[in-house]
Amino acid sequence: MHGSDKPNFAPVLDRNIRALCRRRADEARAASWQERVADALTRFSGSMQFVYIHVVFFGLWIAANLGWLPGIPIWDPSFAVLAMVASVEAIFLSTFVLMTQNRMAAAADKRADLDLQISLLAEHEITRLAKMLGSISERLGVAIEDPGELEEIEKDVAPEAVLDRIEEANR
Repeated sequence: MHGSDKPNFAPVLDRNIRALCRRRADEARAASWQERVADALTRFSGSMQFVYIHVVFFGLWIAANLGWLPGIPIWDPSFAVLAMVASVEAIFLSTFVLMTQNRMAAAADKRADLDLQISLLAEHEITRLAKMLGSISERLGVAIEDPGELEEIEKDVAPEAVLDRIEEANR
């Protein structure tokens, strides 16, 4: 594909992509100011710029308190204040990260629910199509290569039964 070549998507796929983008933008706009602050701080604290700032800050603090910077008096010879500052910062940063992770988990749960509903709908539609195909084949007198397989596909699947089977297998 060249720079100006765009893939030719089916209109329904293009519509779905636009709908998903709108939905994410709406969810971002609906976030409270606290959530937006937590997200911004999480993004920043996960950046190399954050690392560089800390290397410089802590490096200068340590150098000054080891007496390596002439003209700057030592104010934290045991580094207890530095340890306290780092600990308090870690408490707040971990809280912001957890807030962001909670929001991301809630969004992932919504997407998983949507995926499940779409999968169940698709399974139901495929089951109906398999039944129609069986009826059409029977009416036209077309032999089905593996009738047992078609019978299996024609059975509706109960999601609860599948979940129960998964739980049994995990024991």
